Amino acid sequence: MGRRTLLLIAALVVAALGTVLVWMYANNANKEAQAGQELVQVLVAKTKIEAGTSGAAAQSNGAFEQVTLPQSAVTATDALSDAAPIANQVAIVPIFPGQQIISAQWGTTGQTSGLAIPKGKVAISVQLGDPQRVAGFVSPGSTVAIFVSGSASGTGAAAGPTAVKLLLKDITVLAVGPTTLVSAAAGATNANTEQIPAAIMTLAVTQQEAQKIIYSSGNANGATFSGMYFALMNDQSELVIGGNGTSSTNLFAPR
Repeated sequence: MGRRTLLLIAALVVAALGTVLVWMYANNANKEAQAGQELVQVLVAKTKIEAGTSGAAAQSNGAFEQVTLPQSAVTATDALSDAAPIANQVAIVPIFPGQQIISAQWGTTGQTSGLAIPKGKVAISVQLGDPQRVAGFVSPGSTVAIFVSGSASGTGAAAGPTAVKLLLKDITVLAVGPTTLVSAAAGATNANTEQIPAAIMTLAVTQQEAQKIIYSSGNANGATFSGMYFALMNDQSELVIGGNGTSSTNLFAPR
């Protein structure tokens, strides 16, 4: 067999191997993309479930309904597909219509006297509008990151540009209060106001985390903070605390 023939055979083998590798890569990428779109059954509250209501009672009262959602739309890893695991437990927090039913909302009767606060943590609450709480997708048991916008200490030119930065991550939501309407200025004056929905979000945090949230919820030492946004997290979220954040000085800088 001539040298040219050997080289031709080797080239064909390499080309075939390359084709197989490309196909395998594309196939794996397609499977990963479809994983988040896999449809799953999730239990959702049809009516308000008061704290202290047993799972069995809620089930018999028609308070649950089973819905089909993409896997990516499931808000917590302990979301339930049926009521059997909580039949002998009671709701330890009020559960509102539309909320996904998760294990963290249920426990023993003794837990209903208050929130089930993790050891070493405290519970604090903040009020957020719909956009700031991911359009209502944040529910008890969700893990969130908290972004804040504001200026450094000082006033006028000394305050520096307003920037948006990541304040905290991996924060657990303990409870979500009912949605209410609050007035917000619709223009430069207070003559016209509009009603916007807002809800109370209760979080499990350490002392230091609580101090950061409370500090950034208003004005302190000349610093002005004008906004707080939650972002839903999952086990693949990639967030880094630190850096200069985003302001008018670097908004259009290359990523």
